Amino acid sequence: MSNVRVNESPNHFMVLDAIARGMKTVDKIAKVTRLSKPEVELIINDLMTQRLIIGTEKKSFFGGKKMEFSISHTGLQLLNTKKLELEKQAQQIQQWYQNGQTQQLQSYMDNNRMWIPMMLFSGIMNAMFFMSMMSLMGMAMSPAESGFAGGEGGAATDGGAAGGAEGDAGGGGDFGGGDFGGGDFSF
Repeated sequence: MSNVRVNESPNHFMVLDAIARGMKTVDKIAKVTRLSKPEVELIINDLMTQRLIIGTEKKSFFGGKKMEFSISHTGLQLLNTKKLELEKQAQQIQQWYQNGQTQQLQSYMDNNRMWIPMMLFSGIMNAMFFMSMMSLMGMAMSPAESGFAGGEGGAATDGGAAGGAEGDAGGGGDFGGGDFGGGDFSF
């Protein structure tokens, strides 16, 4: 890796994961990741520089041009490696939770909290489990976390600031209706 920053950035992995799931345009990637378009564009530039994704210019319906993105073999390997690492962490978190080891949970959250939105986004961590874990520790969710967890847990504190999460998350109803499990990703 020429730029270690990518490996330390949850947002880069969320964009990579969205592209791996078939989100080909900046608009679609921004919608499912709940990141701003300018941020998605910056991340896409980083990922293309690293050759983790491939950009292809397509002619649009009205004669213009638009960029579509796909994940490269290297990008897929990196994404799968990171997901495996996060899955191991999620198993450890669940173990601590089941054993009532709040000190370890607290320590993990203090050091690795930035990865929680990626874990929720990619389905590595169950949103209901996450909300009960936060409740156990008496911690409030960040806007990004509450956006991916369904919007209910942190809606009172974040005022809907999760970048369009209130429309997408529908106050938590999407999880029961199956939209998160595949509906949002089948454009």
